[in-house]
Amino acid sequence: MTTTTLAVLVPLLPFLGAVAGLLLGRTFPGFVRPLAVLPTLASLGLAAIVAARQGGGAPLDAARELTPTGSVPIELALYIDGFAALVALLVGLVASCVQIYSTGYLRDDPRYPSYAALVSLFTSAMFLVVYSGDLMVLVVGWEVMGICSYFLVGHYWETPEARAASIKAFLVTKLGDVPFLIGLFALADDTGSFQITEILGTVAHGGLDHPTVVALLLLAGVAGKSAQFPLHTWLPDAMAGPTPVSALIHAATMVAAGVYFVARLLPVFESSAAAMVVLAVMAAVTMTGSALAALAQDDIKRVLAYSTIGQLGYMTGALAVGDRGAAVFHLLSHGAFKAVLFLAAGVIIHAAGTNSLAAMSRMSGLRDRVPDAYWTMTVALLALAAIPPFSGFFSKESVLGAAEHATGGHTEHVPGATGWIVLVAGLLTALLTAAYATRLWLLTFRGRGAAVPDHGRQPLTMTVVLWVLAVPSLAFGGFAYRALPDWFDGGGLAPALATSVLGTGVALAGGLAAYAAWRHLTALAARVPLGAVAAHPEGDAAQVEAEAIASHAPAYGNLASAPDPADPGRLLLGPLHRHAADGFHLDAVYRALFVRPVQAGAALVRFLDREVVETYVRGAGALPRWLGAAVRRAQTGNVQTYVSALLAGTVVLAVAAVLVATGA
Repeated sequence: MTTTTLAVLVPLLPFLGAVAGLLLGRTFPGFVRPLAVLPTLASLGLAAIVAARQGGGAPLDAARELTPTGSVPIELALYIDGFAALVALLVGLVASCVQIYSTGYLRDDPRYPSYAALVSLFTSAMFLVVYSGDLMVLVVGWEVMGICSYFLVGHYWETPEARAASIKAFLVTKLGDVPFLIGLFALADDTGSFQITEILGTVAHGGLDHPTVVALLLLAGVAGKSAQFPLHTWLPDAMAGPTPVSALIHAATMVAAGVYFVARLLPVFESSAAAMVVLAVMAAVTMTGSALAALAQDDIKRVLAYSTIGQLGYMTGALAVGDRGAAVFHLLSHGAFKAVLFLAAGVIIHAAGTNSLAAMSRMSGLRDRVPDAYWTMTVALLALAAIPPFSGFFSKESVLGAAEHATGGHTEHVPGATGWIVLVAGLLTALLTAAYATRLWLLTFRGRGAAVPDHGRQPLTMTVVLWVLAVPSLAFGGFAYRALPDWFDGGGLAPALATSVLGTGVALAGGLAAYAAWRHLTALAARVPLGAVAAHPEGDAAQVEAEAIASHAPAYGNLASAPDPADPGRLLLGPLHRHAADGFHLDAVYRALFVRPVQAGAALVRFLDREVVETYVRGAGALPRWLGAAVRRAQTGNVQTYVSALLAGTVVLAVAAVLVATGA
C-alpha cells in the first residue's frame, strides 16, 4: 500500500469510527468501546508507518482538485514533512490513550457513546489539519475541532458552568476565526493558491503584496485557537468538561493547531517584521501572565489550564524568533507530559467519586491512595518545571537557546528586540512555572485538607495509560534533541551552556521558594494550642490555623481567608494574588468593553423596534382598519337602505351638476 493511501486512511478511520459509533451506539452498546478505541489505535499505527517511510526526508506532496472554482482552486492535498509526521504521531498517541482512559473514567456515563464518537471526530479533524496541504481543507478540520470542543466541553450540560464554558469557548475561538478566514482569502489572493507549497514558493520569491496585513489577520485565529493573549480566557473555563477531554484539547489537539499552523507558514510571518514583534509580545504577555495566574488557582485543572497557556506561549515565542524546530520540539514534549498531568488529575478526581472535586486546598492523604497518579504526576511536573534530565528541560531549553541566539541579530527576518522579549519573558516564566508546579505537588499530595472519600482503586485502563505517557515525559528529550534536527530544518536543538544554567537556576529558585514558603506557613500553622480546634465555635481547623499564622506573623493576615492557610501561592504573590486568581480581571474588562455595550445595543434595538417601528406599523394599519369598520357598518343587508343611499347619491350628483352648469 502506498504512503499516500496510508496517509489518507489516518484521518479517515477515526471519522468512520465516529459515524459508526453514533449510528450503532444506542442499538448495540457493546460495540461502542471497540469503535472508539480500535480505529484510533489503527490510525496511530498507520501514522507510525507513514512517519517511518517519510523518515525526515523529502516531503510527501500529493494533490487532487476537488471541484472547479473558477478562480483559486481548492484541492484535496497532502503535505507530509518531518513536522507533520511527528505531530501526527503525537496526536495518535494521546488520542488513543484518552480513548482507552475514557472507557474507565466514563464507564457509567449514559452519554458515553456520543462522547466517544465526538472524540473520534475530534481526532480525525486534527489529523486532517496536520496532514493537509491545502489551507481550505485545513480550515475544515480547524472548524470541526471547534464544534466538537463545544459539545465535549458542554458534556455535563446539566451544570450551568459547563453550558457557559462551551458557549464561551465557541464564541471566543470564532472571534479569532473571522479575521483568520479573511487573512486566508487575502493570502490566496496574493499568491493565487490555497496550496501550502505554492504559497511558500510565492513568498520565497517576494510575491506577497500585503505581508503585514495577512500575518496579523492570521494571528487573530492563532490567538483564539491556541489560547494566546488576549483570546485565552476560554481555556481555563473549559475545565468544566470531562478531564479526558481537557487532556485531549491541551496535549495534542486544538490548542496545538494554531502553533502548528504558524510553524507550517512561518515564512509568511517572517516576511513582516511587525508581525514577528507582535508575535513576540503576544508570547511574552501570555507566558508571564498565565504563570502568575496559575500560581494563584486552587482548582487543579485550572492550574494546568493556565500552565498550558504559558507553555503554548513558549512555542509561539520560539516561532517569533524564527525557530520552528524548537517550537515543534516543545509541542511534542509538552503533549506527553501535559497529557499525564491532566489524566493523573482525572484519577485524583475519580478517586473522590465525583467529576468536579478538584480543589487542592481540600486534598489530603492522596499519595498512598493513588500511587500511580502520584509518581507519574511527579515525573510530569518535573518535566513541566524543566528540571534535567526530564523532557521539558531539553525542549524548553531549545526555545531559550533560540531566543538567546536571536538577541544578537543573527537570525534572518527576526528583529533583535524579539529575541530579548522572548528570552526575558521565558526566564521569568521558568521561575514561576517551577513555583506553581511545586505548589501543585505540595498541596495535592502533602496537603492538610479534609480527606476526600475513598472509592477504591481506579480502573486499570486509567492507570496503565499514565505510565505509557510517563515514559516520553521522562526520556523523550534526551535523544530527541539529537534526532529531531534531521526531521526538521536541520537547525541545532542541543542545550546551550548559558541558557541551560540560567533556565535551570531560575527553575530551581522558583521551586525552592515555593517549598520554603510552604514549610514556613506549615510551621506557623502548627503552632495551634492544644484543644484550640475543639474550642472554636465551628470547629474549623483551617480558620484556627489561619488565626495562628496571623497571630505569629501579622503581615500574613491575607491568609485568613484561604481554604488552606499553608498555601505558598498567597505568600509569594502577596497583594497580587487576588488579581491573579481572577485572571487579572480580563473577563471583567471584556464584559465592560464588549458584552455590556452589545447588550445595551440589543436593548436599544429592542426598544426602537417595539416603541418606534411597531408604533408606526400599528399607526399605518389603524386608518385602513377604521375605514374598514365604517364600511362594514354600512353593509346592513337592508335593500331599502341601499336604495335610499343610491337615491341620495343621485340627488347629490344632480345638484352638483346643476351648480357646475350654473357657474359655467
